[in-house]
Amino acid sequence: MKKLNYLNRSQLQALHRLGSDRNASRVLQNMSGYVSSFRDGENVYYLNKEGRERVNCRKILKKTLQARHYIMRNYLYIAYGQPETWRNEMRLEVKGVTSVVCDALFRLDNRYYIVEVDHTQKMAKNRQKVARYRRLIEAGAFDTPPGFVWMTTTEYRRKQLEKLNEGLGCRVFTVQDFQ
Repeated sequence: MKKLNYLNRSQLQALHRLGSDRNASRVLQNMSGYVSSFRDGENVYYLNKEGRERVNCRKILKKTLQARHYIMRNYLYIAYGQPETWRNEMRLEVKGVTSVVCDALFRLDNRYYIVEVDHTQKMAKNRQKVARYRRLIEAGAFDTPPGFVWMTTTEYRRKQLEKLNEGLGCRVFTVQDFQ
């Protein structure tokens, strides 16, 4: 939880091989002194004060709608095999050209992958972000062009993002792909 912030029960089950729903709920109940939770479809867990102290985490989290953004990103972290090189909220920049903060960045088979989560973002913001990524690539910010992985909420937005990212080596998933 220190690395991924918010995790739902099914994600914790997958990450820690907790088995059945009943066993996962039991384990998480035993951890109640260190985690807080709220309901958003299923229980969403995050470190409370005692949990943060136990694992030396400085980031204070509370119940928020922004948690869905993290949950969506975590589905991709799990789907890509929990890469050791995974870094959240990374700033990519070429001085004097442009900079952009991606939701996550990881390296797999000698290629960087940029993760973007489109939860409540306006499509105009996504267009601006993709334009900045194109400028970074043109400026030589990467040895080889990165792959792009997007997570969005609807099929309509998936199609829009695929069109927007044409020629960039992009995969677009929806939340329904993981549920």
